Amino acid sequence: MDRFASAVEQGQAIGAGKLCPVDLTEAYLEAAAGAPDVYARLTPKRARAEAMAARSRAKNGTRRGLLDGVSLSWKDLFDSAGVATEAGSRLLEGRIPEEDAEVLARATLAGSVCLGKTHMTELAFSGLGVNPMTATPPNAIRPELAPGGSSSGAAVSVKLGLAAGAIGSDTGGSVRIPSAWNDLVGLKTTHGRVSARGVVPLCRRFDTVGPLARTVADCAALLALIEGGKAADLRGADLKGARLLVLEGLPFDAAREAPVRGFEAAVERLARAGARIERRALPMVKPAMDLSGILFAPEAYGIWKDVIEAAPAKMYPLILERFRSGAAALAANYIAAWEALDAYRAAYLAETAEYDAVLVPTAPILPPDAKRLLTDPAYFAAENLLALRNTRIGNIFGLCALTLPTGEPMCGISLMAAPMAEERLLRLGAAAEAALG
Repeated sequence: MDRFASAVEQGQAIGAGKLCPVDLTEAYLEAAAGAPDVYARLTPKRARAEAMAARSRAKNGTRRGLLDGVSLSWKDLFDSAGVATEAGSRLLEGRIPEEDAEVLARATLAGSVCLGKTHMTELAFSGLGVNPMTATPPNAIRPELAPGGSSSGAAVSVKLGLAAGAIGSDTGGSVRIPSAWNDLVGLKTTHGRVSARGVVPLCRRFDTVGPLARTVADCAALLALIEGGKAADLRGADLKGARLLVLEGLPFDAAREAPVRGFEAAVERLARAGARIERRALPMVKPAMDLSGILFAPEAYGIWKDVIEAAPAKMYPLILERFRSGAAALAANYIAAWEALDAYRAAYLAETAEYDAVLVPTAPILPPDAKRLLTDPAYFAAENLLALRNTRIGNIFGLCALTLPTGEPMCGISLMAAPMAEERLLRLGAAAEAALG
């Protein structure tokens, strides 16, 4: 079994005595050390100690769970005790937390191995994954393209076999976009389901924590790991009779040919597997999405204003501009926007209650050229807005969402379900995964 096996497969092999956690960890550390711009920093001392403890538990029959001894990467906004956590920003250089983020502590208690911290978009405020202030990971499918963000290194670490799975964050699409652009599975959890204690914030009312992995089963196991619960039972999942709504309208505006082609081919396969497909637009989607400007940037700037304005030259100008776009927002308009959004959310849930999931192309565009993004500000701004447009629907409406590869390279299909319905969504996702091959 090699570094490219799924996290669940590795956990099962460790439990069966067929795989040594120490050997596996050493293989990951060696590979990661030879792959520049993926990890912001490796934690070899910690990883080796955790792997040796996992090996002992495997030998004496005291494993703590399925992923005991499995090596994971962590986005560089999860606090790790005694190790720099800088959230992809020169503003936070030398920031060393005293304790682990709650999700990392839970994962460690369950026996997983922390390999290190992966590169990310600056303060998590872009969906493209390029970061000239620290490093830009290469797209794992085509290295000259953007990797997707903000959990860029997280996705690349998994796809390139530098970790068995990764934990990232998603405020507007930051788990799902890099997952889609690197042909992985990514789970955006419901806001508030997974602890954000010890996670560097962007917008606390939208920030979520979730896994990037090779399979739906991996995502289910990783979710259980980080919240200290039991993984969803995926056995016997199928699509027969499942009611799925293709959300027409906004998700397809200005969409490029390849993502739409991959999406439609995937929908056809879901239908052949027994799903009942319906198509229509929902009237509350566009007005709710139009509130994004008043909801995201003002909160992000409010959190980071003092730090940013103390040293704005340390920020990439286009990200600095995104933060500062929230500076002039009126409190009255911000509060009114949330009042309106609460009403739109209720209308959306009522309108979609009869469906098992709502389907959209994960991103309406392919990953753009990374170099051009850094030399053409207008191109950066336009591609970033499009990249985040479809995934942000899930954040705006407070949903859980799962992206799956479609078979068309770097193109994903997203299944969005009601808040706190992760177990049902993962079962549906496992059935869809099987249908998509």
